[in-house]
Amino acid sequence: MKAIAYSQHGLPITDPAALVDLELPMPAPGPRDLRVQVRAISVNPVDTKVRRNVAVTEPRVIGWDAVGIVDAVGSEVSLFQPGDAVYYAGDINRPGSNAEYQLVDERIVGRKPASLDDAAAAALPLTAITAWELLFDRLRIAEGGGAGQTLLVVGAAGGVGSILVQLARKLTQLTVIGTASRPDTQDWVLDLGAHHVIDHSQPLTEGLARIGINAVTHVASLTHTDQHYAQIVSALEPQGQLALIDDPGQLDVMALKRKSLSLHWESMFTRSTFGTPDLQRQHDLLNRVAELVDAGVLRTTLGEHYGRIDAANLRRAHALIESHRARGKLVLEGF
Repeated sequence: MKAIAYSQHGLPITDPAALVDLELPMPAPGPRDLRVQVRAISVNPVDTKVRRNVAVTEPRVIGWDAVGIVDAVGSEVSLFQPGDAVYYAGDINRPGSNAEYQLVDERIVGRKPASLDDAAAAALPLTAITAWELLFDRLRIAEGGGAGQTLLVVGAAGGVGSILVQLARKLTQLTVIGTASRPDTQDWVLDLGAHHVIDHSQPLTEGLARIGINAVTHVASLTHTDQHYAQIVSALEPQGQLALIDDPGQLDVMALKRKSLSLHWESMFTRSTFGTPDLQRQHDLLNRVAELVDAGVLRTTLGEHYGRIDAANLRRAHALIESHRARGKLVLEGF
């Protein structure tokens, strides 16, 4: 089968060897596995981080978003059958979606939204799981709740922010404030449903003051947390909550003590990495997102279509992700 992989970590994405086309054997499904014929993928920051930082002794296929058709199933599979259209974000410890066929545990797979084509659906899984878990599991906002409370989303125009803004606006009563630094990304965030947008290239507290908000109850920091950390702490109300998904070099947690602020981490790979008892919650979550999409409540966050799935196009997509200038999700389709 066709696949794209890296064999040496740390190469700049401008190096043709950073990601290469190759042929690999067809994988055989384990007991709870689906073998999926991949039709479309999207690219996430985790793809670039693994390629740059994780050493390998043999070619590694990465990629953690996919849409495809179930081709074969394992002996204990009960949720799907061959021919089903599915979408998922996969497991960081297994070969990824940058291949014609991929194995994935059925418990972290959802049915593809019927109203979306493959490319539009591929934009959703990883970011939808991350945003959903961050909002409802980590920050513990109840669906329909949050009245009188305020959520500041730092980096709202990116992949996770683009779905988090929608979830918070459509499924809660939170006042939603996104941050974005360019006119096009600011318009994007407003169009997704944010009540307000402020410029994160300026002090966050000043931006909040300009829209008449002195402090917020919740912050979702999705990028460059270390750069914004002091301003985030200043912007949070006493007993407020901060959730983050990125990898700050260091974080002074003592800065949270005076206000009794709470800190939450979100990683959508936690359940699959540790095989938690609630692993199938991600299957249920993806099915719920599909229902909301098909009902017109949520929309795809596809930003740009980068063409067919090959090494050259994936290198272009990785380069844009690394530039931190992507709006929405970057999708590739077909081999």
